[in-house]
Amino acid sequence: MYRIAIVCIFLAFSFQEYSFAQNETELKVLSLPEVIEIARDQSLMALMSRHQFRSSYWEYRTHLARFRPGLDLEATIPSLNNSYESVTQPDGTEEFVYKSNMQTSLNMRLNQNIGLTGGQVFVTSSLQRNDNFGDDATATSYLAYPLTIGFVQPINGYNPLKWDRKIEPMKYEEAKLNYVNALERVSRQAVRYFFDLTLAQINLEVSEKNYANTDTLFQIAKGRYQLGTIAENDLLQMELSFLNSDAFRNEAIIDLELRKSRLRSFLGFNERVSLELILPSEVPIIEMDYSRTLQEAKDNNPELMNLERQLLEAQQRVAEARSQKGIRADLFAQFGLSQTANGVGGVYQEPNNNQRVEVGVQVPILDWGLGKGQYRMAQSAEEVVKTNVEQSQIDFNENIFLQVMQFNLQDDQVAIASKADAIADLRYEVTKQRFLIGKIDVLDLNVALEEKDVARRGYVQELRNFWDYYYNLRGLTLYDWEKGQKLVEDFDELLDQ
Repeated sequence: MYRIAIVCIFLAFSFQEYSFAQNETELKVLSLPEVIEIARDQSLMALMSRHQFRSSYWEYRTHLARFRPGLDLEATIPSLNNSYESVTQPDGTEEFVYKSNMQTSLNMRLNQNIGLTGGQVFVTSSLQRNDNFGDDATATSYLAYPLTIGFVQPINGYNPLKWDRKIEPMKYEEAKLNYVNALERVSRQAVRYFFDLTLAQINLEVSEKNYANTDTLFQIAKGRYQLGTIAENDLLQMELSFLNSDAFRNEAIIDLELRKSRLRSFLGFNERVSLELILPSEVPIIEMDYSRTLQEAKDNNPELMNLERQLLEAQQRVAEARSQKGIRADLFAQFGLSQTANGVGGVYQEPNNNQRVEVGVQVPILDWGLGKGQYRMAQSAEEVVKTNVEQSQIDFNENIFLQVMQFNLQDDQVAIASKADAIADLRYEVTKQRFLIGKIDVLDLNVALEEKDVARRGYVQELRNFWDYYYNLRGLTLYDWEKGQKLVEDFDELLDQ
């Protein structure tokens, strides 16, 4: 009685643990659109794409900031110096003199880049204080530049700000298109994982059905063999089919769990979520026109915008190299007011004019063709980029043509595969019934079984191809062909997240 009680308690606890585990497992039955929506919302690929777009956005904001006024505050509080220094005397000799002083300064600078010329204008205001510590007292003096206006202008013909105004907005627009394109890649990957798991589900269903059928047929074959109506070879063939169906069933179970794990990980679910997928029953009727598809791709595809940007960047490098091979000069000028006094109030009374004009020129006298060589290299690189761009555009057009052809034929392929699946299934049932009444041998039955399985998997593969082609063309054109509209995203909402 004691042992029986222990066993009962153990079984009760085991049942509770099993029930708890069952309750913790969440079954999600998902269709293809639901899988795609979840993937676009919470998959790792989608999250990475969002962060990449945010990075591009802040890069663009940095570009815009270059064309807006900047205000800087620079302060030294304080700089203390107690040391011996060499001082030139009135007679020209040098003597080491002990100095003890403290300097404090405050400088405010407002600057504005000029996109049209590549120069910069600035306004500054500064105040300096100098405390000299003597033996008996401290001497304090102030120096102020209440207002100084100036500008800096390169005059070598190269304006990086002008090129930035052309390239940076294009990079940001390209980033937007890349984000939409990235979501389409997420959708396409979701389609692949979806049909991987769907095919694994079907393989398991087929293998379990085949296992049950071959088990029944093997039992019937044993009875017929004992009656002497079939040969031993046929019996062995039926037993081999039964053993193979059992092995295929075990492999299908393992493959199903593997495919579930991959899709679950891709969608961002934990291991407590169990997935079951619903195979699409039909495909939408969509006929794509090559000219229309190509035009949408040219208007929306980020790859083409990237090629255009590569040309601009190559031209920028040529312009920069051209400016480096000749005379390089910078113009600097400023006008301001200054005053010194022993008190803060005195430095802002009756200030004196303070002007400065500077023109710096750098002329290469002997560079052994360095500047000319860099310029020629930049020109050659530009020609290489042009050639690559032209070839890439040709390849892009041909790819669109092939993709459109494949997609337009794919709905027919799905219909053919669906009909073949139904016929193969019906043929197997007929063949099985004829085998049961002894009209055909086991080889014909195995052929019908194999053709049924191949037709079923072929139908799923054609469905997969249809949706794979469709989302690939959506990614190339950034166009929703079912709704007849361009793919757009709310980028403001994306940046607020």
